[in-house]
Amino acid sequence: MNKNLAFADYLVFIIYFIIVAGYGYSIYRKRKKNEHDAKAYFLAEGTLTWWAIGASLIASNISAEQFIGMSGEGFFLGIAVAAYEWLAAVALIIIAIWFIPVYLKNKIYTMPQFLKTRYNESTALIMAVFWLFLYVFVNLTSILYLGAVAINGIAGGGYLHIIMIGLSIFALLISLGGMKVVAYTDVIQVAVLIIGGLVTTYIALTTVGSYFGVGENAIAGFKVLLREAPEHFKMIIPRPNAASSQNDIDKYITFPGILSYAAGIWIINLNYWGCNQYITQRALGADLQTARTGILFAGFLKLMMPLIVMLPGIAAFVLYKSGHLPQLVGGKDGAYSAVLTFLPTGLKGLSVAALTAAIVASLAGKVNSISTIYTLDIHKKYIQKDANEKNQVYIGRFAVFAAMILAVLFTWNDLLGIGGVGGFTYIQKYTGFISPGVFAMFFLGMFWKRTTGSAAIVGLLTGFLLSVLFNEFAPGLFGNETFLYTAYPNGKGGFEIPFHICMGLAFLFTMIAMVAVSLAGPKINPKAFELDRSMFKLAPSTTVLIVTILFIITALYVKFW
Repeated sequence: MNKNLAFADYLVFIIYFIIVAGYGYSIYRKRKKNEHDAKAYFLAEGTLTWWAIGASLIASNISAEQFIGMSGEGFFLGIAVAAYEWLAAVALIIIAIWFIPVYLKNKIYTMPQFLKTRYNESTALIMAVFWLFLYVFVNLTSILYLGAVAINGIAGGGYLHIIMIGLSIFALLISLGGMKVVAYTDVIQVAVLIIGGLVTTYIALTTVGSYFGVGENAIAGFKVLLREAPEHFKMIIPRPNAASSQNDIDKYITFPGILSYAAGIWIINLNYWGCNQYITQRALGADLQTARTGILFAGFLKLMMPLIVMLPGIAAFVLYKSGHLPQLVGGKDGAYSAVLTFLPTGLKGLSVAALTAAIVASLAGKVNSISTIYTLDIHKKYIQKDANEKNQVYIGRFAVFAAMILAVLFTWNDLLGIGGVGGFTYIQKYTGFISPGVFAMFFLGMFWKRTTGSAAIVGLLTGFLLSVLFNEFAPGLFGNETFLYTAYPNGKGGFEIPFHICMGLAFLFTMIAMVAVSLAGPKINPKAFELDRSMFKLAPSTTVLIVTILFIITALYVKFW
């Protein structure tokens, strides 16, 4: 169980790097004749296949905070955390059927452009600036910091800043080639991510089987998990009562049982997958059928993600509980790294490559989105209105460099305090406050023609203020038990409303406020999108894909409810 990497591990990692870098360069060479085509650079317009779109969506989504954070939640909560992944597949179905047709029909290439087209320029500018700050100082920094910390821990420590720089340079090499290079290298990244992740899960299960005397067999090891931690295989966390321990209360605060499904988890998923430049950008340059198939392919891949990022956490819990994981440090967030210590030489390098693939793909996708928003929604409109396509590409590349340099500077000595609260919590804290208002703006803007620009501004402010109110102040102002919520002791001397419920309440009242403001305006807003039934018509192959995904999710919930 030597934690440090051996020569064979470094060799596996170097081979991975050469393959990804070489493939990315070959893609760049093929598109060099379109090097100064802005839409080709930012959107890879018309050149991405469905499998490239789907793989790129997953590569951009899965990063260090999933490997480390979700394994940690698997250690703490168990299979309930898989809801984030399995319901994401349902959210992707909703996006594929109803959201993407609206974007493509109206030639939307960026999320600020959507807000300008549907509402007004002020709303678009406010959100463009907000998204840039969010992507650079929350997402990019947390991905880089948490990824560097995780790989540094596996490598034996002492290399944090070198790893940080290495990850940044690797991501820059990919992202400077534009969206096509990012998307197609993501296909390799996802393959490495899945293979390396499955290897880690397999070793974790066989290790459990070995320690519990049932042989080095993955199936037998999984049965041991079911036997030794049955409470970790329940999708619904029970509501606390007077006899509940603080640990049980903390679990419910993190994932409040059935109420999660009636509130926040849908807002999190639909906002992330449907109203997020970082994600939707992959599909915005394709035709409708290709975009839909790619999104649904991502939904299929989402179904297996808990096997990769959550199950090792449950294995770590069982090993730790039985005294077979003394190398676990840092609480639940150390679960994944602790499991990696069981990997033999060579396979440990493959797992590091998988983790690196997840980190680099997310970094590259994030800086590409940053450069797209900055170039198309700010620089071209307000700074250099006459910028031609060649200039736009150069500006985009400058934005990539600037964003990555800022991320390195702010994570170098953890100036933002990401390590203190944890990367996963850090992202949730700062994105969760704005998600209800943003999703309400997009949802009503797409599907209710009466929604006005004034309502959009009101919705954004209301969503933010209500999120802060319910998360930070409501128990102190209104009490711990009201008609709308129950606040629970958080073990830190205060009371807390579960985060998902806060999001649901903020979204509900934001929608009410936006509807009320819109009713004072015209019956049909002149900027409303034209919708028709043909936009939402599904091809038979698409219907088959959707039914298959829903059938698998239903079977999983029947099994583990």
